[in-house]
Amino acid sequence: MKITTKINLLITSWLLVILLLVNAIVFFFFMKTTVNMEENVLFQKAHELLDKNKIPKSLTLNQVTLQSYMSSHSFIRIVGPDSKIITEVNNYKLLDRIQPKFTKHEESELLPFSEHQNLVVRVPIHLNHQVIGTLEIGELLTGLEGRKDLLLAIMATVTGISVILSLLAGRWLSNFIMNPIKSMISTMEDIEQSGVPKKILIQNETKDELQKMATTFNRMIEKLQENIDKQRQFISDASHELKTPLTVISSFANLLRRRGIKDEEIAKEAIESIYSEANRMQDLTKTLLNLAESEHLEGIEKQPINLVALCTTILNQLQKVYKREINLVEDGSTPFIKGNELKIKQVIIIFLDNAIKYSTDKIDVFVESNQGMAVLRIKDYGIGIREEELENIFERFYRVDKARSRETGGTGLGLSIAKNIVKLHNGEIKIQSKENVGTEIIISFPLAKI
Repeated sequence: MKITTKINLLITSWLLVILLLVNAIVFFFFMKTTVNMEENVLFQKAHELLDKNKIPKSLTLNQVTLQSYMSSHSFIRIVGPDSKIITEVNNYKLLDRIQPKFTKHEESELLPFSEHQNLVVRVPIHLNHQVIGTLEIGELLTGLEGRKDLLLAIMATVTGISVILSLLAGRWLSNFIMNPIKSMISTMEDIEQSGVPKKILIQNETKDELQKMATTFNRMIEKLQENIDKQRQFISDASHELKTPLTVISSFANLLRRRGIKDEEIAKEAIESIYSEANRMQDLTKTLLNLAESEHLEGIEKQPINLVALCTTILNQLQKVYKREINLVEDGSTPFIKGNELKIKQVIIIFLDNAIKYSTDKIDVFVESNQGMAVLRIKDYGIGIREEELENIFERFYRVDKARSRETGGTGLGLSIAKNIVKLHNGEIKIQSKENVGTEIIISFPLAKI
């Protein structure tokens, strides 16, 4: 069953239930109000009769007197203590079937009889503070049935018209709701057939959930298109990066094939170049694998890490290898973060390695705690980065200075890997740099609860 049909049936069914409930309530109160009005009239007539006419102990009263209080299709009778009729006037013989009843309290009774409703009120007759009989007044509610039938006909007509209008309105509403969804389905089918992402055309600014859904879909398509473009760019860049060493290897291999290894100097140069380019390809491949791994680390094990202790260990290792001055400055706190120690270490080494490559002066590393965050700042005083380059440095294969990066062996993937790892740990990276002054990397991680 289509969603439009479901919506239509659901709206109509719900409206029908509400109408039936409202009709039942209206009918109930109409009947109760009408009967109460008739009841009050009969009680008033009974009290008037008793007040204006003294009833003797024998309970006999002139029938002419009783007839003056009668209306059409009614009876008036006086009932004794044994529930026998003492005096009666009646202009509608069918009412004789209503049994007399002696009572010491006022009461009323609605009796269905001869396809009509019959109302009887009973008022006790007092003499010397004793109940000696009961005055009964009964009346056939002839107008009630007519009014009731008219009300039922009106309610049935209104209900039928409402159901028809509800079906029409439900169909319009369901089509109105489904139009953006149909457009989305059509767009998805086009994407499935053509393989080309495309957006939904939003014709009216309705500012409702449907527009929000369409806008969200368009944003998703934008992200998808960006990822496709990045993937294409990645393949192009990776191919370009691999093309150069492959060209070098192929050229020197061809040289060796043509000239052989008789010329020892040429052979040695060719072998060294092939070996160097092969190592560079190996490094690039490892870096690509690290990048791919950094994008799928959701399930890695995380545990509390003492950031000061980790930085101290890394700095001691790098100082021994590079013989550089790397200073650790801490604010006296001992910030712990929750993460994977090997991955956090990889991030720190990536940024320290860049600082070592592109500066010759000292390097300062600051570890601080600030507003629930562990902050790691790595500051060098080297060549810096131009302001227009800052927004691109996390892109894959991007190099600020391609010639310099080639000399230092960079692939342009390290910062992308670092960004992925930091993002995985709910952290944030900021870079502040000024050309020929230096660069400061600011990495923030949420503090772990120990």
